[in-house]
Amino acid sequence: MKIILLGYMASGKSAVGSILASKLKIQFIDLDDYIAEKEQLSIAAIFEKKGEIYFRKIEGEYLLELLNLKKDCVISVGGGTPCYGTNMKLIETNSISFYLKASIQTIFDRLQRNKLQRPLVASIDKENLKEYIAKHLFERVAFYEKAKHTVLVDKKNIFEIVNEIKQLL
Repeated sequence: MKIILLGYMASGKSAVGSILASKLKIQFIDLDDYIAEKEQLSIAAIFEKKGEIYFRKIEGEYLLELLNLKKDCVISVGGGTPCYGTNMKLIETNSISFYLKASIQTIFDRLQRNKLQRPLVASIDKENLKEYIAKHLFERVAFYEKAKHTVLVDKKNIFEIVNEIKQLL
């Protein structure tokens, strides 16, 4: 069984995934961390040195590699992963997928707290950040909504979200 968590940046995919995997006694894998380890470069460095097209190509290859593992695991994917190539089709056919749906306000609030750790938004000022999130989310939501389940994350703690996912399994 492969459980995929998807959703926009700061929706809680890695935090929820780590605890969910622990509760289910299976491995947790963050796709971005997996890519960085395999490529021996940070995601930011891959984008900078090799470009987004290269990144999106290997992202799909590594996603398939993880989906083909012979063990159960929880995988959190990057916010853009479902939106490129055949990634969403791979996710739909090879896993139980969960869209961690956060409102624009929730995403904005979370990004404000740790903006510098997020290369995509680190240089966007506060006044333009909410508009950036809204535009990006609008472009991606059609892909996210193809997930088997949608879990609303606003005003919930990590354990409430994990328990909700466990009930849906």
